[in-house]
Amino acid sequence: MAALFTSHCANNEDTPFTSHSLPINALKIFPCQSKFFNCQSLLPIRKTTQMSSNSMESYGQQVVLITGCTQGGIGHALAREFANNNCLVVATARSMISMRDLDQDKRFYLQELDVLSDENVQHVVSDVVERYGRVDILVNNAGIQCVGPLAEVPLSAVQNTFNTNVYAYNVGTMRLVQAVVPHMASRKKGKIVNVGSVTVMAAVPWAGVYTATKAALHSLTDTLRLELRPLGIGVINVVPGAIKSNIGNSAVASYNQMPEWKLYRPFEEAIRERAHLSQGLKATPTEEFAKKTVAAVLKENPPAWFSIGQFSTVMSIMYHLPLSVKDFILRRKFNC
Repeated sequence: MAALFTSHCANNEDTPFTSHSLPINALKIFPCQSKFFNCQSLLPIRKTTQMSSNSMESYGQQVVLITGCTQGGIGHALAREFANNNCLVVATARSMISMRDLDQDKRFYLQELDVLSDENVQHVVSDVVERYGRVDILVNNAGIQCVGPLAEVPLSAVQNTFNTNVYAYNVGTMRLVQAVVPHMASRKKGKIVNVGSVTVMAAVPWAGVYTATKAALHSLTDTLRLELRPLGIGVINVVPGAIKSNIGNSAVASYNQMPEWKLYRPFEEAIRERAHLSQGLKATPTEEFAKKTVAAVLKENPPAWFSIGQFSTVMSIMYHLPLSVKDFILRRKFNC
């Protein structure tokens, strides 16, 4: 039998021969030594696709990368709410210590991220893609407040706010966008969420620097929405009103560092009130903001613009008012 089998392999060069011609056991017992065929190679080849345990773990779950997840801020609240909605959350901040309460929760993957560093951004995004296979949602959230009359705010404070909110935040936003978009585009799927501010709807007195920085982000977001649509990527501008968070506390702390006003000394009380405005008794709780925002973002067809929080409805109306009417209302409200 062995001779017959060997002869078949050696002499029937024009005869199609597959592993189905003989039982698998026969192929194992009588290996072919022909220079024309290697009968062992005719056995069915099983192709396997290896997936990391983390990639398999993320199957069916959305992977969300969020910046600015410092405890007490809205980024932190968003991270928790995405996790509550069965998402795998990559929570980032400049310091791991600022996210220490998330450290023992397996729903979160914590990373230190400095958006000013190209190398750091590329490393974090590559690490996330290697770990989970993708980034489904990117949430850009950061910013600092600056309160004071434009004619007297120290230029150092203006520069610091623009450096953080525009040059650092917007350029940092673009660093992250350019890092994740190729991965999203390859799948024709993904969402980018930028967190702006309702103050852009109607610029108010005593917060001109902060409003200008957020206006820059809104313009960038609108352009991204148009440019990324052909790639299958959605862009959402989240526009918070007054939300209870540590940014309000930071505004007060920053205001306390301001010099004594000269021209605007009679308006001291009104300016200080503006610093406390977002943390009033009726300010929207962070958890409520996060819950409604995440629900909107996770929709199959999310809105391009989503505004929530105290004053969000009022400011939307103000946006459409004639300038003379708008100015009259704001002068009365802010005593100027």
